[in-house]
Amino acid sequence: MRPLFHPTLVNGRCGDPALYVETLFESRCLLFDLGDIASLSPRKVQRIDRIFISHAHIDHFVGFDHLLRLLVGREKCVHIHGPPGLARRVYHKLQGYQWDLAEGYRYDLVFVVSELETPQSIVTTRFRLKAGFAAEALGSSATIDGVLCEEPTFRVSAAVLTHHAACLGFALQEAAHINIWKTRLSERGLPVGAWLRSLKRAIIEGRADDHLIQLDETAAAGRFARLGSLRDLATITAGQKVAYVTDVADIPSNRAAIIALARKADLLFIEAAFAARDAELARQRGHLTTAAAGEIAREAGVRRVEPFHFSPRYAGEERQLLDEVMTTFRQTH
Repeated sequence: MRPLFHPTLVNGRCGDPALYVETLFESRCLLFDLGDIASLSPRKVQRIDRIFISHAHIDHFVGFDHLLRLLVGREKCVHIHGPPGLARRVYHKLQGYQWDLAEGYRYDLVFVVSELETPQSIVTTRFRLKAGFAAEALGSSATIDGVLCEEPTFRVSAAVLTHHAACLGFALQEAAHINIWKTRLSERGLPVGAWLRSLKRAIIEGRADDHLIQLDETAAAGRFARLGSLRDLATITAGQKVAYVTDVADIPSNRAAIIALARKADLLFIEAAFAARDAELARQRGHLTTAAAGEIAREAGVRRVEPFHFSPRYAGEERQLLDEVMTTFRQTH
């Protein structure tokens, strides 16, 4: 199965948290946390259209100014999701600059900030460049079980966790995965091409059998076929799941919430800030140890775990920290 999501830790396991997720066949990307993103090319930054912030500590949010600088002057809308208080922080960052020339820009830049006030309630605020990034309250909306956004191909949900204050963990879930049988395409004389994306999207969106799919999108006189006649070309399987958790205290309520959030994930990115030998220091700082990260990943039944956010105190010990996580993760009861 070719995965839909291709995640990369922008700064590796030891730098500022920022998980860049490319989506197969799409030009847009997702970002989980907004630490230093200077290593991303401008082209990659400009593809980001949704950002999910766990909390507003500087190493998780300092990249906002770099993002802003690369997007001003472009027609762009970026949705930012995070915990309560995030809109206020975005507002103060934006108002740190003078926007007296904003009305003269040809293109508008818009930030839409949605705060998960409770697992059932989201409050949204909009900031527009051409309005000098004034805060426009868009009101509150209901959600279910922390779902932050739901699109035809994926959804992102959050769990409210505890660090020193509220901190969000995230799960990115593909709606379904569509596999195309190339042998069946060949048997019916159908080409491999961009039209298969339209076919996959139509299936995921639940289109009716009489929905028309254009088979040769580059031809002047296109050939069309009904969706119902093409369904046998595809097999539907469970979609890919990626979970992301960082900066959380090792307490029973956090463990239970993370395990529920990451249950059966294909890939779990989880902080392992401190070595197992420094459990008391981890407790004081409100972080996980390598042992705790491995235990949580094992209890959640994830297929693969990627520990990150190692403390700088362990410079040169990355291999040992990884081994501690993996040893615990692979243990059986």
